[in-house]
Amino acid sequence: AQLVESGGGSVQAGGSLRLPCAASGIPGSTYCLAWFRPVPGKEREKVAGIAGFDNTGYAASVKGRFTISRDNANNPLYLQMNSLKPEDTGMYYCAGTQSFWCPDGGPAAYIDWGQGTQVTVSS
Repeated sequence: AQLVESGGGSVQAGGSLRLPCAASGIPGSTYCLAWFRPVPGKEREKVAGIAGFDNTGYAASVKGRFTISRDNANNPLYLQMNSLKPEDTGMYYCAGTQSFWCPDGGPAAYIDWGQGTQVTVSS
């Protein structure tokens, strides 16, 4: 599959952004899509994921503020980010893997990646 993110930009703390991810070549409905971002000193953190039956999961740091969703046939995928904080700043990546459930593992569990889109939140 090919994944292309967009929608990044600069916003003040408390503001909102929506990140679309255009997907092509998704191999059927049993495909997990997720958003990752870098964490200083660590591997990329999974921010949110959506899998079979539209089950969703979120990192504790974004729960209640971010929402992951998708249109039919996984395209496009969205990450709605509200109440943004300066610590949300970073490159956001759309990722996917052939699985009914989103893997609990880190980025190594995901096969397909976009090029990333930058989000900058100023205080």
